[in-house]
Amino acid sequence: MEKVLKFLKEAETYYLATIDGDQARVRPFGTVHEFEGKLYIQTGKVKDVSKQIHKNPKVEICAFKDGDWLRVAGTLVEDDRIEARQSMLDAYPSLQGMYKADDGNTEVFYFKDATATFSSFTKAPEVVKF
Repeated sequence: MEKVLKFLKEAETYYLATIDGDQARVRPFGTVHEFEGKLYIQTGKVKDVSKQIHKNPKVEICAFKDGDWLRVAGTLVEDDRIEARQSMLDAYPSLQGMYKADDGNTEVFYFKDATATFSSFTKAPEVVKF
């Protein structure tokens, strides 16, 4: 998982795909963090993406950097502990103007049963499960 986290942080932006009814929805994200050995992302409960994740937690993210790309497919699990939310906000101080760990809006999810695939046009894919 460390290689996945490093790639996503270096890419800075990744794209999260969810399902909204029968329509795929994709949007840019930037928050990715390791907490207690799990890969976490963050959003706000008021956003459509939150509602989509709660309805169908199977998601995929994709990032691209230096001619390589990474896809991570898995199930997101909400971690409602204030410690998990605060850890994410501590890792991203710029979010603290919009989010607080106890604001009733901030939520964090970790990946469960994830499959990460590193790909490139010049080498064979590498698969990592976590």
